[in-house]
Amino acid sequence: MTRTISIAAAQLGPIELEHSRADVVERLIALLRDAHSRGAELVVFPELALTTFFPRWWFEDQAEIDAFFETSMPGPETQPLFDEAKRLGVGFSLGYAELSVDSAGTTHRYNTTILVERDGSIVDTYRKVHLPGHEEHEPWRPFQHLERGYFEPGPEGFHTNRAFGGVVGMATCNDRRWSETYRVLGLKGAELVLIGYNTPIHYAPDPSQDALAGFHNNLVMAAGAYQNGLWVVGVAKAGFEAGVELLAESQIIAPSGEVVAKTVTNGDEVVVAECDLDLCANYKETLFDFDRYRMPQHYETITSQRGAAAPIGRSTKEQGR
Repeated sequence: MTRTISIAAAQLGPIELEHSRADVVERLIALLRDAHSRGAELVVFPELALTTFFPRWWFEDQAEIDAFFETSMPGPETQPLFDEAKRLGVGFSLGYAELSVDSAGTTHRYNTTILVERDGSIVDTYRKVHLPGHEEHEPWRPFQHLERGYFEPGPEGFHTNRAFGGVVGMATCNDRRWSETYRVLGLKGAELVLIGYNTPIHYAPDPSQDALAGFHNNLVMAAGAYQNGLWVVGVAKAGFEAGVELLAESQIIAPSGEVVAKTVTNGDEVVVAECDLDLCANYKETLFDFDRYRMPQHYETITSQRGAAAPIGRSTKEQGR
């Protein structure tokens, strides 16, 4: 007997500054219903799915920034999405900006994704680890990318949960570019990794990479899927948002690294695939049998060192010992 789950990648088109949460939630519900009508049991929404990608603007007033954040989940404006998902018996993952206050009274701001089961219960909360961009206003850019100024890295790192008949992990946007993301999730037993992203095609620090945006998007997710024997669902907020072109190409990738479903538009769109979680064993128990083949004694440099350090002489043999 196979463990097959029908998963929908629910891509969003642009969300502008003037669009309300209520407007966006209506769109999310429409995508949810579309996915359900095609048999989906799990719907994956993008990163920061409730608002425009606000880190592209420099705001001096913290209150202006905080207006993009959610202080509870679900809240009054997102409750209808939870209610409809529970009524339909469909689970979902959703990215949003989270503002929370800890027991010591310290305010934290995270780029967060939650996983919600088919009964409406929140299974897990993941807070983005790899924050890209910059911290301060950089007026030379055609638009800002201030994630490092508006968020802090998630303190809990990567984790997995048993849900939807398998082992599920989450990551967010820039996390997908780092091989460590998938390896840690793979070592924690992940069979399915859900990733939302908002990726501008123009990369100001090196515009030569613009033409490779779609290639790199698939490359990192397909490699992560194959090298760890897991399914990857990557979902975009796409199209021209506030004049900035965002990459679309939402896709569902098998443990083989093959794309089994992919969007074809830059707007609101749903694609669905039947994902057999038992296929993960084809890779986890053969070529990528971690317990049999991994040599962690030779990987110390990965966790002991942050930046690259080229050898002064001819050899790096002593590094990591």
